[in-house]
Amino acid sequence: MSKIAIIRIRGLVRINHQVRDTLIMLKLHRKNYCTVYESTPSIIGMIKKVKDYVAYGDIDNNTYNTMLEKRGEDYKGPVNERTATKYITYKERKLKPYFRLSPPKGGFGSIKKSIVKGGALGFRKDMDQLIQRML
Repeated sequence: MSKIAIIRIRGLVRINHQVRDTLIMLKLHRKNYCTVYESTPSIIGMIKKVKDYVAYGDIDNNTYNTMLEKRGEDYKGPVNERTATKYITYKERKLKPYFRLSPPKGGFGSIKKSIVKGGALGFRKDMDQLIQRML
């Protein structure tokens, strides 16, 4: 299965409560947060609901490992069977399930338009390049 990276681009002003709840379920609490999931039908459905607020696309393992090394933050909470799914294990480190990225060098362009119309929102084929600009 391929991995999908989702980056939140827009904020919470005038947002539908269902879209806000979906962003929270995807662990995208703030702008420029990134999460990585396996491509499953439930994740694809959630992405379709929030497509006007996020940029998403497939990433390769090299980019994912670079994000884990540069932006992986240690999880400092208690570890038990309830919290075992809340963190990522990487090289025996327990990391938070999201990555806090910087705004991209060169900017997003328009954050109110889709990628087809020259903006930043929606499916991106060059997701690896965007992530590299944000690291």
